Amino acid sequence: MTGFSAEWLALREPVDHASVDARLREKVAGLFASRDVLRLTDLGSGSGSSLRGLAPHLPDRQVWRLVDYDRALLDHARGALSEWADEVIDAGAELQLRRGHKHITVGFLQADLSQGVAASVTADADIVTSAAFFDLVSEPWIARFTEALRARALPLYAMLTYNGQETWSPPHAADATMLAAFHADQHRDKGSGPAAGPEAAGLLAANLLSRGFELYEAESPWRLGATEARLTEALAEGSASAVAATGAVPHEDVENWRVARRSAENCIIGHRDLLALPGV
Repeated sequence: MTGFSAEWLALREPVDHASVDARLREKVAGLFASRDVLRLTDLGSGSGSSLRGLAPHLPDRQVWRLVDYDRALLDHARGALSEWADEVIDAGAELQLRRGHKHITVGFLQADLSQGVAASVTADADIVTSAAFFDLVSEPWIARFTEALRARALPLYAMLTYNGQETWSPPHAADATMLAAFHADQHRDKGSGPAAGPEAAGLLAANLLSRGFELYEAESPWRLGATEARLTEALAEGSASAVAATGAVPHEDVENWRVARRSAENCIIGHRDLLALPGV
């Protein structure tokens, strides 16, 4: 699976945490409020952002398995979580963390998820989580994954799946052309076949519904303004570079858009959150 830099993940983390739909997150928390221990498997865990965002809302004792293909990101997550915690015991394969009154055990698993999620990855999990992950995998991958969830009767909490909706202000003449080219680039094969890209949220929901899951969904858009200028700048650079690599838009148009969007007043980037509960 294609990875991302620790710098990019750190830049987006505060906006991710602010954008996650609070009501849906609280529904997840309510489902497990009576648990003595909650066990979670986080797919495409990156630097551990989902843990840092969700842990305060979950039971006091948690066991997380962070799964990522990128060993460097897993190592970064270990360091970032150690800094985040109030107390740390490094037990080698695991970290034992205390953050306030939360006691959290964290395991780290390097795994290539491009062909699917093996049973061992979700062993003992009470719920599977992910953030900004499903747009990277293919439609057949999503079908296999949701079937595996059904077979194991596992709930899924998928946050911040990009849905293809973008609004930049002020408008630019190349916005529509650039967005279409960016979406085409998103469909590149990132290891599991042509990626679902902006269709991922809909494909995930349809596959889960067809397998008898009960779904709860909510919008979770990024809303970027003056205080998020660095993220807006990085987003513009990344989008423009991806489009330039396709050759689908004239170089001059890409560069004009890049310059304008680096200093955009604000933008809204659409995402969707989903909670799926297995049928009885």
